[in-house]
Amino acid sequence: MLLEINNITKVYKKKIRANDNISLSIAEGEVFGLLGPNGAGKTTLVNQIIGLTKPTSGSITLDGVDVIANPGYAREHCSFQAQTQVPISGLSTLQAIELVGRIRGGKKAEVRQRAMDLIDKLDMGEWQKMMGVTISGGVRRLVAFCMAAVTPGKIVILDEPTNDIDPLRRRILWEEVQELARHGSAVLLVTHNVLEAERVVDRLAIIDQGQVKGMGTPARLKEDEGGAMHLELELTLEPNQTEPDLPDYLQNPVTVNRRIIARVDPADITKAIEWARGLKESDIIEEFKLGPATLEDIYVRLVQNPDEVEQPGEVT
Repeated sequence: MLLEINNITKVYKKKIRANDNISLSIAEGEVFGLLGPNGAGKTTLVNQIIGLTKPTSGSITLDGVDVIANPGYAREHCSFQAQTQVPISGLSTLQAIELVGRIRGGKKAEVRQRAMDLIDKLDMGEWQKMMGVTISGGVRRLVAFCMAAVTPGKIVILDEPTNDIDPLRRRILWEEVQELARHGSAVLLVTHNVLEAERVVDRLAIIDQGQVKGMGTPARLKEDEGGAMHLELELTLEPNQTEPDLPDYLQNPVTVNRRIIARVDPADITKAIEWARGLKESDIIEEFKLGPATLEDIYVRLVQNPDEVEQPGEVT
């Protein structure tokens, strides 16, 4: 594995445990998702990988090199898009992208071509000569992605890369993330956008309260202990409606805002649908759906604050 994280723990003052015995590994050419709500410890873990924060205990190796002892090696071989906006007020978008590409060792002509290719693919041409101080937050986020991708390192770390970006460019950006992996970089995607992450990651870890709550491929995480796919009934309450009494055959119900998600055995599907139809006819729920569990369903069950999962179409 290119990146090996073993038993990483980070304890801050007042005994705040940001990371608690985290272990995971990422291979070359793999898109690995690090999913969790705000405050779960994702960014703290990233800061330890790139040498900005020293762990309390545990080990991190990148391509066999101990990056805790050699943080400069991590910064040399990691491309990083931070969650915060990159300050580029004194540069045009094209200049900012090219500057980082050259700093990372890219040849001038190759960096220019790669920068122009990214600008073209992400439909950023109208902003390429504009100074960073004049562009919107969403465009700044696109520029930050290009800065990380123009001369990618052995591992590319993207911390909430699609915040503030419009849906069309978000889709293109995810294609570029997969393209980075196809060209050999390992990609560590840090996000709480479960719906989008499911479409692009090869494997993922769900983190909450500094601990790994689940890890594997999206398909594996959606399997139960017996290997069968979960069936989930999801109800959306009408505004201002209280949650109805749930029948016993709805297992492990979870309520998130106006949504109720519960597991259903195949033998109970017919009566579950009839019950849900009755709620719909009585104007208690807006809609319902029954189907295999999604990664979002698993996320909701594993994290402490599932309200933070993004809704379909939401742009943050």
